Amino acid sequence: MSHRIIPLPVIADARGKLSFAQAGDQIPFVPRRVFYLYDLASDAPRGGHAHRAQHQFLLMLAGRCRVTVDDGRSQQAVLLDNPAQGLYVPPMLWLDLDGFSPNAVCLVLTSDLYDESDYVRDMTQFRQLTAR
Repeated sequence: MSHRIIPLPVIADARGKLSFAQAGDQIPFVPRRVFYLYDLASDAPRGGHAHRAQHQFLLMLAGRCRVTVDDGRSQQAVLLDNPAQGLYVPPMLWLDLDGFSPNAVCLVLTSDLYDESDYVRDMTQFRQLTAR
């Protein structure tokens, strides 16, 4: 799998902490869209799809969630629970998000604008597309 956790710089002083991510440094693409998930039910999964071409970068601004990454051959669960790290996800990886903590906020940056044709929402089709 080619997804990876990317640590973000943290600047801390008596006032608190500040983290940041920049395109070309921590974010390996130029973000073109931003969305966020909040007021999430802990038992209601999100994701459930892959992207044909878009890259994603997920950050938990508050709380935690589990992200299951599937490349068509194997799955790996990743716990996102630190606002000073992001999960980079290249195209053609299926994501399932669940186990949201109370008051969780998940920020997602994507490499392109919303395009329904970029989504693979059927697991059977995803398995066929990723068969090697």
